[in-house]
Amino acid sequence: MHSMVSGEKSERPRASARSSAARTRGRPRSFDRATALEAALLAFWEHGYEATSVSDLTRVMDIGAPSLYAAFGDKRSLFEEVVQEYGARYGSFGDRALAEEPTARAGIERMLREAAVEYTAPGRPHGCLVIHAAANCSTAEVEESLRERRNANIAAIERRIGADVADGVLPPDTDAAALARYTGAMIQGMSQQARDGASRAELEALAEIALAVWPRG
Repeated sequence: MHSMVSGEKSERPRASARSSAARTRGRPRSFDRATALEAALLAFWEHGYEATSVSDLTRVMDIGAPSLYAAFGDKRSLFEEVVQEYGARYGSFGDRALAEEPTARAGIERMLREAAVEYTAPGRPHGCLVIHAAANCSTAEVEESLRERRNANIAAIERRIGADVADGVLPPDTDAAALARYTGAMIQGMSQQARDGASRAELEALAEIALAVWPRG
């Protein structure tokens, strides 16, 4: 009787060890979601949506494909989250400039100057993710989503200019829509030139020229 009890006691730890080992083998390796998302953001920012494969993402995020799909959904869902994160962390300087400066011109001046800084910041891809991520993109939904974001930015600039026209800050004959498109073209052009190697100083000089055509009240 005593030997049976001893045998049972000696078997239980081994069974527990086996089940623990099985659980360990079956449990996905944990990862920091924010760190993985930032790695995906940088990959999409550098290479665009189309050229960044799932295998590229799993490599830079340091997770397996099952973990990627479980945590973020498919590639397109991950990209949508990346764009939201980019807007919050890197792309919000334009919205802040328009909201915080007293006039549309002051807001645009700050936006262009900060774009020169942001688009050439060291340690990360140059230019704007929203402008470049759809390059050579064959996924229509992604391309359309990014286009809508860019057009929404131009619409926000137009509204800010229109408010200054209505308030008499800008001349009544100011073409708010054309001026907003011009500003959008400058922002997009600065982004592309940053990708092509333009320096912060060169983009700041470009911003000065862009502001020279701004109408005076």
